[in-house]
Amino acid sequence: MMAVRLSFHHGINHFYILQRFNNQSLIKRTVTSASNSSNIDKGPKTTTSSQTSSQSQNRGNTPTGSQKETPSPQTKTPPTQQSGAKSAKKQSLKSGGRDVVLIDGVRTPFLQSFTSYKNLMAYELARHALLGLVKRTKIDKSLPEYCVMGTVIQEVKTSNIAREALLSSGFSDKIPAHTVTMACISSNAAIATGVANISSGQNDLIIAGGVDFMSDVPIRYPRSMRKIMLSLNRAKSLPQRLGLMTQMLSPKNFSPEAPSIAEFSTGEIMGQSADRLSAAFDVPRKDQDAYAYRSHKLAQEATEKGYLDDIVPYYIGGESDAISKDNGIRVSSLEKMASLKPAFIKPHGTVTAANSSFVTDGASASLISSDEKAKELGLKPKAYLRPAYATAKLLDEAGLTLNDIDVFEFHEAFAGQILANLNALNSDYFAKKYLNRSEKVGAIPMDKFNLWGGSLSIGHPFGATGVRLVTTAANRLIREDKRLGLVAACAAGGLGHAMLIERY
Repeated sequence: MMAVRLSFHHGINHFYILQRFNNQSLIKRTVTSASNSSNIDKGPKTTTSSQTSSQSQNRGNTPTGSQKETPSPQTKTPPTQQSGAKSAKKQSLKSGGRDVVLIDGVRTPFLQSFTSYKNLMAYELARHALLGLVKRTKIDKSLPEYCVMGTVIQEVKTSNIAREALLSSGFSDKIPAHTVTMACISSNAAIATGVANISSGQNDLIIAGGVDFMSDVPIRYPRSMRKIMLSLNRAKSLPQRLGLMTQMLSPKNFSPEAPSIAEFSTGEIMGQSADRLSAAFDVPRKDQDAYAYRSHKLAQEATEKGYLDDIVPYYIGGESDAISKDNGIRVSSLEKMASLKPAFIKPHGTVTAANSSFVTDGASASLISSDEKAKELGLKPKAYLRPAYATAKLLDEAGLTLNDIDVFEFHEAFAGQILANLNALNSDYFAKKYLNRSEKVGAIPMDKFNLWGGSLSIGHPFGATGVRLVTTAANRLIREDKRLGLVAACAAGGLGHAMLIERY
C-alpha cells in the first residue's frame, strides 16, 4: 500500500511582516497563519545564489544582494543543528495518534476565466469535481460523513457552495456540508478542517475541496443605491416611494462596484504587495521572468508526459470534444516576456502579466479518511495527515532539514513572491529578525521544486489550489519513488499554509 503523510496546523505568517500577501508557508510546518501588519514595510535584501543551476531558463535564477546581520535576542537553535540531534529522514513521522489519510484528489481542468467555462456557475464546476472523485475512488455516495469546500469569490445564490455542489452531485442529503473562505488557502483550510474532525473522532470519511469562478463575479450597485432600493420595500405610501425613486436618479447611484482582488484592511492589490516584496528582497525583473518561463515549460512537459492525471475531463454541452487540459500553459520567450509593461506599480514595477498567475476558473475535491476506515472500505491511500506548524518550525519539530525533503510543491502567486520567499528562507538576517532562529532555514534545491509547473502556468482558482498542491505532491512522491514532500501556499491577509507529506 502507498501512502503519504501530511502535517499541517495554524500559526504566524512571518513573511507577512514584509508583505501582507506572501508565502510564509515556506518557513513553517503545515500551517494556516495570520500575523501583525505593523511591520510590513521593510524587508531584508538577501541572496540565494546556491539555488540557481546551469539551466537558467528552466530554474529561475535568484538574485544576489547584501544584507545586514542583526542578532535577535532569545533566538532558537534548530533541532537539527543542536548537539546530538539526529535527522528524521529515515524515521517515520507517524503521529502516534489517530492517523488520517488522503485517499485521492481530483480537479477540473483549470481554465483562464472568460473561456470555455464562462456560461457555467461555480457550483457546477464543484459538482464535476465531486463526481470525478466518486469515479476515481469508487466510493459510495452515502458513505462520506461530512463535506467542506473552500471558495473566495462567492455567488450569493449558492453561498454555501459545498452543500449545493454536494446535493447536485447526488450525495445523500443527510451529509452536512459547509463552505470556508481563507483567500488562496481556502481548500487547504478545508483539508485542515477535515483532518481535525477525523483526528478528534467526530468523523471517519470526509470530502474536502474548493472552487472559484472568476468568469461571473458579483457586481453591485453602490451602497447609496442599495439603501434606497431596500428602503423602497418598507415605504408605505406613494409619496414616500416617489421620493425614494427621485433620489435614485443621481448619477452616483449607477456606478457599479465590481469586486477587487484587494485587501479590505489595506486596500492593496496582491500584485502591488508582490512588487513591494520583490523590491525588498532585490528580486529583479529578469529573474521573475525566468522563473515564470520555467513554470510554463515544466507544466507543458508534465502535460505532454501525462503526469497531471488528477484532471477529470469536462464535457460542455454543444462542444464536440471534452476539455481535458489546462489552457493557461504557454511557453513564450524571455524576450517577449521582457517587452511587457508593469501591471501594478507603474512605471517602475517588476510584476507583469507574464510573471503573475492569471484569473482562473476551476474546482478540486479530495477524499480523506481515518486509516482504519480506509482499510475497512478497501481504499488505497496516498497520504497521511496530522497537525503540525509552518515550514521552519515544521522542519525543526520533525528533526528535518530542507535536504531531507524530496519533493517541494509551493503555490506560485507571483514569480517575485516565490523568489523573495526563497531568499528569505536562505537569509540569516530574516531568520534572526523575524523567525527568532539562530540561523537560516536554507536554500531549497530547485531540482526538487515544482517540477510539474505551478500556479503561474497551470492556473490558480483561489479556492481550489490547495487540493491541487497536495495531490500533486502525493503523486510526485509515488511517481518519483520518494518519501518526503513539503507543500506550501500563501494567501492574502497575511496568511500562509504548509504541509509535510510522508509516503510509505
